[in-house]
Amino acid sequence: MSALDLAQIPAWLGGLFWAMGRVGGLFLVAPVFSATVLSPRLRIGLVLVLTLVLAPLAPTTIDPLTAQGVATLASQILIGAAVGFTLRLVFEAVAFGGQLVAQSMSLGFAEVVNPQAGGSSTVLTQFYLLLVTLLFLVMDGHLRLISLLADSFHSLPPGQAAIDANGLYAVVSFGTSLFSGAVRVALPAMTSLLVVNIGFAAISRAAPSMNLFAVGFPITISLGFIALWLALRSLPGAFDALQVSAWSLMHELIGG
Repeated sequence: MSALDLAQIPAWLGGLFWAMGRVGGLFLVAPVFSATVLSPRLRIGLVLVLTLVLAPLAPTTIDPLTAQGVATLASQILIGAAVGFTLRLVFEAVAFGGQLVAQSMSLGFAEVVNPQAGGSSTVLTQFYLLLVTLLFLVMDGHLRLISLLADSFHSLPPGQAAIDANGLYAVVSFGTSLFSGAVRVALPAMTSLLVVNIGFAAISRAAPSMNLFAVGFPITISLGFIALWLALRSLPGAFDALQVSAWSLMHELIGG
């Protein structure tokens, strides 16, 4: 009986290592999970809990203490990071759209600390990120992401070929949606503010003596908030369209 138990130890260790690799790679870059607002202890605890839950799905005969085991662990980290990075591009597209709106409203100088990725960003960027994060959680996106990671052990088990060059190229190509998604998020508000700026240009030609820097700045901000309020109705649709493309790509990456 003891010999049987000793023989199962490499399989148990392998299951823990492979699951921890995918979960750890996901937590490194995935939105919400990688937010710096979460304490390191909480993130480590979540990684350990998910590793214990997903470990039975990843048993292999590969010895984790060999060169093949190290290569397999690196491939599992790559799989988790690729899935998380794909979803992160959706949030970055929304953040970029918020930055474009802030610059159009002359609020690009108003910056606060960004708890998602550290550093600082504009207030409107933070506002947009907060809204889509709440939408993501309300729509059970975090549970769907964990379910996708669990399914990946069936469609792409450890020991098989990981994400190839074509898969990585598909992730990089999906990055182009960052710009199109940002335009879709920011276009309604930017279009309204463009009309306001055109009106200021006409006023400056009709009344050259008017000080537009003193008058235009508060008017631009006031009308910008009105345009922003009206444009928020299109934000859930734009975010959902980006999510659909991201989920489709993530299923393709894991072979699901």
